[in-house]
Amino acid sequence: MTRTSPAPAPSVDALVEAVLAGEHGPLPSGLVATSVFWVHHGTRLAGGDTTYLNQYVLVRLGGSFGGCAFEAGELDPSVCRDSSGTPMDALLRKAPRPLRIAALDAYLSESRPHRSAAEAGDAEAVILPTGTPEARARARDAAVAGLLDIEEGAKVGLIGVVNPLVAAIRERGGEPLPCDLNLRATQWGDPVTDDMHDVLDRADAVIATGMTLSNGSFDTVLERCRSRGVPLVVYAQTGSAVARAFLGSGVTALSAEPFPFSQFSAGETALYRYRTAGGA
Repeated sequence: MTRTSPAPAPSVDALVEAVLAGEHGPLPSGLVATSVFWVHHGTRLAGGDTTYLNQYVLVRLGGSFGGCAFEAGELDPSVCRDSSGTPMDALLRKAPRPLRIAALDAYLSESRPHRSAAEAGDAEAVILPTGTPEARARARDAAVAGLLDIEEGAKVGLIGVVNPLVAAIRERGGEPLPCDLNLRATQWGDPVTDDMHDVLDRADAVIATGMTLSNGSFDTVLERCRSRGVPLVVYAQTGSAVARAFLGSGVTALSAEPFPFSQFSAGETALYRYRTAGGA
């Protein structure tokens, strides 16, 4: 009897190696990151008491952008001077993790833009309406929560807390289990834990932000949801095309929001919802 080795668990590092080998498109060694951007902004929604401070590094490749949020102090604006014009394979091999994820996102976005996936019927384009930051955030987070098919009272782990998404989960009958490294309470006073493992052990379904790609926790979330058979929905501005590569390998649904992100516009913008067979 011939024994076969089990397939290796999916991981971000394995995806990078596959891209470097040309398994997802042209060899990155023949491509150049035309521009690298460093963006820093703050947001406080009306009625809230939390100011979100967000930093992003963005990579431009051809007709696409890749983006990754990062924690304060991980990168500074000199990354724009030092990395613009760098071959893509160098960024994928040697760059600091946030820049590496942004480069990977740019590559996969250029290989298959989300709009092309929508045109092929593999994704659903959701148009966020013109309006205030609050109205657009509610529409965005309702679109994310709409990927969940949960029973009344289901515990929904939220890895990366966004207050409107907490509300959207409750509106669908779910019980949020919020987890975040930077927040200690939601807008409504719900305690927020920093123990991701406790949340992953108790949740009936999980929503994780793309920030898990940036801080290196994505592989852990993916493996735990796979081993427990728990639906995993990813809400990604960071690494939206990277998260897409794991659909059917642990990720059951994805809300992909490519750059320019919704907070940078008051007009209509699109996000793209993906579901695996059977949905989330």
